[in-house]
Amino acid sequence: MTEKELGNRLRMYRTARRMTQVDLAKPLNMTRQTVSTYETGSRIPDIYTLWAMADIYNITIDELIGRKTGHH
Repeated sequence: MTEKELGNRLRMYRTARRMTQVDLAKPLNMTRQTVSTYETGSRIPDIYTLWAMADIYNITIDELIGRKTGHH
């Protein structure tokens, strides 16, 4: 997955919940601009931020990043 693809997924989950970047930034204790850098793919959120985002959306990190789970 590229940075841009991850950013698109992060934006998709946020907008599906009718949240603004400010709405998401507040519980993550970050600025709207930081959320924007994640969604444009210019920065990648660390694992703790991904975890917090997944908790806000009530999904797993695997779902958030589009990782397929299952047996090999």
